[in-house]
Amino acid sequence: MAARSLGRGIGRLLGGLRGRSGQLVRPPRGGSVPRRAASGLWDSAPAAAAALAAQPGSYQALSAQAAREPAAFWGPLARDTLVWDTPYHTVWDCDFSSGKIGWFLGGRLNVSVNCLDQHVQKSPESVALIWERDEPGTEVRITYRELLETTCRLANTLKRHGVCRGDRVAIYMPVSPLAVAAMLACARIGAVHTVVFAGFSAESLAGRINDAKCKVVITFNQGIRGGRVVELKKIVDEAVKYCPTVQHVLVAHRTENKVHMGDLDIPLEQEMAKEDAVCTPESMGSEDMLFMLYTSGSTGMPKGLVHTQAGYLLYAALTHRLVFDYRPGDIFGCVADIGWITGHSYVVYGPLCNGATSVLFESTPVYPDAGRYWETVQRLKINQFYGAPTAVRLLLKYGDAWVRKYDRSSLRTLGSVGEPINLEAWEWLHNVVGDSRCTLVDTWWQTETGGICIAPRPSEEGAEILPGMAMRPFFGIIPVLMDEQGNVVEGGDVSGALCLSQAWPGMARTIYGDHQRFLDTYFKAYPGYYFTGDGAHRTEGGYYQITGRMDDVINISGHRLGTAEIEDAMANHPAVPETAVIGYPHDIKGEAAFAFIVLRDNAGDSDVVVNELRLAVATKIAKYAVPDEILVVKRLPKTRSGKVMRRLLKKIITGGAQDLGDITTLEDPSVIREILSAYQKYKDKRAAAH
Repeated sequence: MAARSLGRGIGRLLGGLRGRSGQLVRPPRGGSVPRRAASGLWDSAPAAAAALAAQPGSYQALSAQAAREPAAFWGPLARDTLVWDTPYHTVWDCDFSSGKIGWFLGGRLNVSVNCLDQHVQKSPESVALIWERDEPGTEVRITYRELLETTCRLANTLKRHGVCRGDRVAIYMPVSPLAVAAMLACARIGAVHTVVFAGFSAESLAGRINDAKCKVVITFNQGIRGGRVVELKKIVDEAVKYCPTVQHVLVAHRTENKVHMGDLDIPLEQEMAKEDAVCTPESMGSEDMLFMLYTSGSTGMPKGLVHTQAGYLLYAALTHRLVFDYRPGDIFGCVADIGWITGHSYVVYGPLCNGATSVLFESTPVYPDAGRYWETVQRLKINQFYGAPTAVRLLLKYGDAWVRKYDRSSLRTLGSVGEPINLEAWEWLHNVVGDSRCTLVDTWWQTETGGICIAPRPSEEGAEILPGMAMRPFFGIIPVLMDEQGNVVEGGDVSGALCLSQAWPGMARTIYGDHQRFLDTYFKAYPGYYFTGDGAHRTEGGYYQITGRMDDVINISGHRLGTAEIEDAMANHPAVPETAVIGYPHDIKGEAAFAFIVLRDNAGDSDVVVNELRLAVATKIAKYAVPDEILVVKRLPKTRSGKVMRRLLKKIITGGAQDLGDITTLEDPSVIREILSAYQKYKDKRAAAH
C-alpha cells in the first residue's frame, strides 16, 4: 500500500517560519513587534519557532507541543502564515466549561487580502480558479488578478446598494467564479455571508434568510447541472416573498435566458461594470464574524453556525497544506459544492490563502458519462482529488473501464469527505483510481469544526495508512472517548462518544442568535468537552475510526439532515397525525431516510398521500431529503411517556428484529408484530412489482 509521507510538508511549513538563524523573519504587517504581551507570544515566538523546527518531520513531537503549549504552537504559525494589519496580543482564550472561544485576540486583518492581494502582489497572472463548467471540456481559468478585480467590483456594488460591515448577505449560487467572488466580496467589506446550497427549496432558503436577517440575496438567473437547467431565480422569487429584511436581489446570468425582474431585482453584471476594480479592505478583528453556515440538527430547526476570521482561515490553510501535501504549483481539485463547509474550506478559503489553483466543479460525476471526474483529472492535470464516498460508490458500479480510459498520473493525493467510507469504496479509490500509488486520506470533520480534524496525514515519514479509517488527529485536536456515564474511556480497542478536549482555531464560535443552543448542543452532554455527536472506535494502535452519528441526524450522500426536519415537513399533511423517520444503510448514498407514517381513518388512498408527502419534503427541504421508503403503519412504538422508540424501527428494517433488546418500556409490545407484518407485506409488494 502506498504510504507517501507528508513529513516533508511539515518540514517545509516549519522551514517557512524561520530564517537561516532559526529566527522568525517577518513582523506582523501594520505594527511593530511588542516586547511583551499578555500571552507571551511575541517574546517567545523565536524560541517557539526554533523548537518547532528542531524536529520538522516529527508528527508526534508537534502533536505533543500543540496539546501542551497551544500558544507557542499556533502563535508563530498564525503570525507567519497570515497577513496582519495589527498584531494580536493573546493567542487563545478558551474555556469549554463556559463555551468561551477566542483566538488571536487584538489582531486585525482582512481575509480577502490574505486570499487575493498578497498573491497578486507576487504573481498576478498565476491561476486562482479553474472553473470546470457543466459543459464538458469548457473550463475557464481565472487569474488571481482577475479574481481580485471581480471581487472588488462586486464588493463596491454591495456597498452601493447599502451593504455595510456586519450586514448579512445570502448567496444562492452554484459553483462558479462569481460565487467565490461573492464570498470574498463580503469578506472584503466586513459583511457576513451565508451560502445556501443551490439545491434547497424556496422554503428552506427563506428560513435561512429570515434567521440570518439578510439584507441582500445574490443569485443567478438559472443554474446548469448535469445538462439540466435549474430555475434559481424563480426559487429566490418565491423565497423572498416571505423575507421582509431583503432589500435587493442581485441577479447574475449563467444562461442567456431571460427571467422575470421585479422591484427588488438588480442585474449584477451591469452594476459591477460601473464600479471601480479597487476596493479598500475593511480591517476586521480576529473574532469578528466571517460567515454563517446552516446545518441540520436533531431538532427541526437548522442552526446557523458562526465562523470568525483569523482562526478559521489559519486552520483551513494549514489543513489544506498538510493533509493533502499541497505544494506550490499544484492543481487542487475538491469537487464539493460551495454551499457546504467542504466547499468553503477546501475550494475557497484554504486553497486561496495558500495561493493554490483551485478547481470549481459545476457538474455531476456521471455527466455526460461515468468518466467525467477522470477526464477532468487528465485534462486539468489535477494533483489532489477530494470527493465524497457517495460518488465513489456510484462510480464503482459503472466498472473500472471508465477510470482506466484516462491518464491519472498527475494525481498524488486522493481524499474522502462527508461520511465514513466503506472498505470496498476505499480499496477501489486506492487501487483503481490511484493505481495503488497515491496517498488516500479519509478525513473526518464537521461544519462545526471548520476544517479537517482527523485524517491519516500529516504523519511521521512513511507511516502506515489503514483502509477506511481517519486515524490520526491533526495538530491541536485532542480526541477523547466517553462512555454512557460520562466517564473517559482509556486504552485501545474501545468505543465511545467522540469528544474533543481542547479548543482549536477553526472551530465555530456560536449558533447565530442562540448561544444557549450552542452550549446545550455541544458542551452540555459532557461538561468540559466538545461533543461531536459522533461515535468512534480507538484501535490498539491509538487510531480513530468514526462509527457514525449518535443523535437523530442522518448522512444522505454527505448531506447532514435531522430526522426531525423531515418529520416536520410531513407533519403538516392533514391525513398524517404521526410520523417517525430513521436512517438506514444504503449502497450508494451511505444512508437513506425511511419514514413510518400513521394515517387518519378518513385519509383515502394511501398511495396518493405518500406521493403528497414526498412532494412536501422536496418543497420544504430539498429533493435529496425525500425518504427512499415510506411505510404506512397503524401506530408507532412508544414508551409509556409517549416517546417513539426509533431504535426499534431501525432494528426492524435492518434485519435485527430477532434482537430488539429491552422493550419493557413500550406501552404495548404487540405494536412490534404489527409493524413487522406491515413491513413484510410492503417488501412482498415491492418484490412483485419488480
